[in-house]
Amino acid sequence: MRLQPRLHDHYVARTVILTVLATWGVLLGLDVVMAFAGEFGEIGKGSYTINHAIAATGLSIPWRAYNLFPTAAVIGALLGLGQLAATSELTALRALGLSRRRLSISVALPLALLTLLMVANGEALAPWGEERSQALRSTRHQDLVVAQYSGLWAREGGMFLNARTGEQKARNGDQWLELQGVRLFQFDAEGRLQSIANVRVAEHRKGKWLLRDVERTVFGAKSVQRTRIPEERWESGLDETALAASVTKPRNMGSGELRRSIDYRKRNGLQSSDFEEIYWGRWFYPLNVLALCLAAIPFAFGSLRSGGYGKRLFLGIVFALGFWVLQQVFTRLAGIYHFDFRIAYAMPPAIMLGVSLWLFKRRSG
Repeated sequence: MRLQPRLHDHYVARTVILTVLATWGVLLGLDVVMAFAGEFGEIGKGSYTINHAIAATGLSIPWRAYNLFPTAAVIGALLGLGQLAATSELTALRALGLSRRRLSISVALPLALLTLLMVANGEALAPWGEERSQALRSTRHQDLVVAQYSGLWAREGGMFLNARTGEQKARNGDQWLELQGVRLFQFDAEGRLQSIANVRVAEHRKGKWLLRDVERTVFGAKSVQRTRIPEERWESGLDETALAASVTKPRNMGSGELRRSIDYRKRNGLQSSDFEEIYWGRWFYPLNVLALCLAAIPFAFGSLRSGGYGKRLFLGIVFALGFWVLQQVFTRLAGIYHFDFRIAYAMPPAIMLGVSLWLFKRRSG
């Protein structure tokens, strides 16, 4: 008799996984098509060709799959369980003695395996692909390139700029681009190096560049002169929008890199909330997926039996959107009021699991 429940477990798991994969494929396909269509307006800018557009879109697929999986999981699970409920197969399984808890485990285990694959994808393949996709898009600007290990490189005449990292910042309605670890190389018309400037921070505010903590070395014909300047303005026509789109983003980093960036910023009194949000989002990703799906399972034992695919699809979208709204609210509050992002990420799955437990008890009664 022990083999009987295992066969049923495999049947339920297979049904749910197939619907999840089908839903995931549809959502991902639509997202990729729309992304590729959006690239057409950029073809012809700089050295950006249709081959670049195809490659850039293709390299972004792992990241798109990672982001869409939670939504596909909850919608697919509801469609699969709804299919079993509509044909009274769930009722037959319950009559054979399978508890609701056992059926929930049959759904959760295969989804957990897919989730682990997505976690690995989010740590390795997705950041790698997104970084290279971003580098390809930078070819739309002829004097801009993103290197894997040396950061951002840009050129304006005889001036070459290299920045290790950068980010868009906003405060009190003011927005600006901030580049860290900047080096400026100035060459003359004959290609001789004239000066090197090491800049701690370069800010682009209201159309002007402001350099902070500048150490400049000037090479003369027979001498070398070094100066230090706390702050100076830099008249440059570099495209701030292009630079902002090309600096390394926290989401393109693995958890190890994010952890090191957070530690570095805290040691130096810099803001780290953007990095902490991405870092803890990676850790809570598996819990979010399972909480979403477990919260939706109780509907399979009642309301989905008499409903069609439209009703199941609607419920899945409501669950996914509701969870996303909850998560956005809590993470934004964490950023504004500076409380731990772990609390912000733990609250939505806790609420969803509480709803699931309440629904299970209600339907059992």
